[in-house]
Amino acid sequence: MPKLIVPAGYTPVIDYMESQRAIKKIKDFFQQELAYGLSLRRVTAPLFVTPESGLNDNLNGVERIVNFTIKDMGEAPVEVVQSLAKWKRMALGKYNIPAGHGIYTDMNAIRRDEELDNLHSVYVDQWDWEKVITKEQRTEEYLEETVTVIYNALKNLGDYVNRLYKDLKTELPNEIFFITSQELEDRWPDKTPKERENLIAEEKRAVFIKKIGGRLKSGEKHDGRAPDYDDWELNGDIILWNDILGSAFEISSMGVRVDEAAMDRQLTLAGADERRNYDFHRAILNKELPYSIGGGIGQSRLCMYFLRKAHIGEVQVSVWPQDMVEECERNNIFLL
Repeated sequence: MPKLIVPAGYTPVIDYMESQRAIKKIKDFFQQELAYGLSLRRVTAPLFVTPESGLNDNLNGVERIVNFTIKDMGEAPVEVVQSLAKWKRMALGKYNIPAGHGIYTDMNAIRRDEELDNLHSVYVDQWDWEKVITKEQRTEEYLEETVTVIYNALKNLGDYVNRLYKDLKTELPNEIFFITSQELEDRWPDKTPKERENLIAEEKRAVFIKKIGGRLKSGEKHDGRAPDYDDWELNGDIILWNDILGSAFEISSMGVRVDEAAMDRQLTLAGADERRNYDFHRAILNKELPYSIGGGIGQSRLCMYFLRKAHIGEVQVSVWPQDMVEECERNNIFLL
């Protein structure tokens, strides 16, 4: 059975039907906070894209993409999206979005190689957002300002849920703590990246780990990142401490996107120079798309965290190994 954390004595705070109502309230509230805080407008987005567009997200570069062919297009192949990181930036240019404004969308994806556990599902649902910035705003300072806006939206959501349900008490610290992946390695050189995340999340309760994707002094990476959307020097993850599971809990991956120089450098470092021929990559290298910042925020993860659920399957419908389903049933974890 895939790794499953079973909290001792776990009992859901609110029942199945009330959880369904709460999920809608949480999603409605948070997307309004996000849109207002970052000046975003909602748009529709694709479920699949063509391979030659180069718009699909390669994630860590090893995951297998779900694909199929379309009969009325001469059996042309298409790929189910793994995220919309690149599509959103193309959309900013297509819609002529001005600097200081952006878009967000409901992103639904299938990740067939996901390792299933309390936090990970084959089905991924998140708010994908992207905002036009100027060349001068491609800085750590602007990245941290944007993270703070998102974190304040999370705090407002927590207050809202606490008002709705008196038995749900989630308290976030007043401020989020910023640290780089290299600083984490320097502090805990004998720990794995995930162990470092657990240690810093438990200590600070809310943390943004910066600069993910490149190699650390040890020669290892904190975590993998595709080379063609985030600038590895200007990105990171928002991580909260989940006291139900006793572990770090990633809410969002985000960052300032690559400019032409970062795209050129990171493609070479990743051994992915063949991507230079894709439409998206050529547009970046030729300075044809706006500079941007963006990310994804897990919808089910957000609901799971603020409703104090032990398993993501309590807030979304997916498929799970039968032995996991049975183990959850024995421990008051009711998968939808």
